[in-house]
Amino acid sequence: MSRQLNQRAGGDYTLVHAGRQVRIGPVAFWTVVGTLVVMAGWSVLTGSYFAFSESVLTRLIGRQAEMQFAYEDRIAELRAQVDRITSRQLLDQEQFEQKLNALIKRQALLEQRTSTLSGDGLVTGSIKPARAAPPELRTKPSPINDTVIFTAPPDREARLESREHAVGGTRTVERAKGGGLEGVLSKVSLALDKVETRQAAVLTHMEEQIDGKARRIRSVLADLGVDPGKGPAHAVGGPFVPMKAPSSGASTFERQLYRVSVARAQVDRYTQTLAAVPVRKPVAGEVDMSSNFGMRMDPFLRRPAMHTGLDMRGDTGEPVHATAAGKVSIAGREGGYGNLVEIEHGNGFATRYGHLSAIEVKVGQHVRIGQTVGRIGSTGRSTGPHLHYETRIDGEPVDPQKFLRAGLRLGAL
Repeated sequence: MSRQLNQRAGGDYTLVHAGRQVRIGPVAFWTVVGTLVVMAGWSVLTGSYFAFSESVLTRLIGRQAEMQFAYEDRIAELRAQVDRITSRQLLDQEQFEQKLNALIKRQALLEQRTSTLSGDGLVTGSIKPARAAPPELRTKPSPINDTVIFTAPPDREARLESREHAVGGTRTVERAKGGGLEGVLSKVSLALDKVETRQAAVLTHMEEQIDGKARRIRSVLADLGVDPGKGPAHAVGGPFVPMKAPSSGASTFERQLYRVSVARAQVDRYTQTLAAVPVRKPVAGEVDMSSNFGMRMDPFLRRPAMHTGLDMRGDTGEPVHATAAGKVSIAGREGGYGNLVEIEHGNGFATRYGHLSAIEVKVGQHVRIGQTVGRIGSTGRSTGPHLHYETRIDGEPVDPQKFLRAGLRLGAL
């Protein structure tokens, strides 16, 4: 079918379609034309919009995908950082726990050492501080006579190898000044270093003190002719259990402690030996000696005679003490001795106490050091109340002053 549009006079338009004629006014015509133009423009705009919006959406989706990938990468990186930080914290915590456990073990060890130094852990018992000699033993002249001065000689202290004890290093001090857990651990470690240093100094002093005491006692025993290697006079015994020396990997404290224990055992052995050596005074207080050991004029016959002991003045009834531990061998009347007590101390030593007014022990009795064995008197060949005191070795009388001097030297220990 054909369509035809004709313009007629007067501005009207005639539309011919399939043999039919439709007349359209100019306004309607232009309205239709405008509508068609607008619809065509709208169609073009709509097509363009949809085409453009599709491209924009594609770009937006791509951008969003890129941002999502970037966020995922960032999240993965942050997770990796968190894992690293967590691992570092776990490692730091593990190191902190290791350091803390090491400090706890060290503290326990130092506490054990403190207990050892206080006497609980020493093999031979506690070590007491050396007591200074009484003033009368240091400055007073001898009461026995005017020529022999019984003062304790200035013995030389034992010279041991010098030892240096580690103290907290500069790094530890610097860390201790800082803060945080590391600073706290450093402060604790520095405090333990100081404790360990003080313990080492105390142990070194103890070693020097005991070693010096052992040297002086050994010297005194040697001067008296006593062999400290001989077995003790009193009853002892038990199975032999050897003491193991510290291994090469032992600490300085353990090696020092072993040396102190050995020296202390030697001192105890020497002390046990001295218990049977008459180095103490038989009377209390100052000794007022009226006759020396050796040659003298006999008080009755007025002729030269051998005096086998020391005569010590005293009042009748004053106590007479055993100068060493031992066993009573004589307790009764013995000729010129009058009432006599003799004590055998072992190793050939014996002491006699004569002219007693009373005897307070019996034959076979074991006596302790300082135990009262009788009372001063004037029985036998005596011109007045006094004590005749003898010291014998293998039955032969020796000068008791030799043993009294040794006793004064030992009094400073």
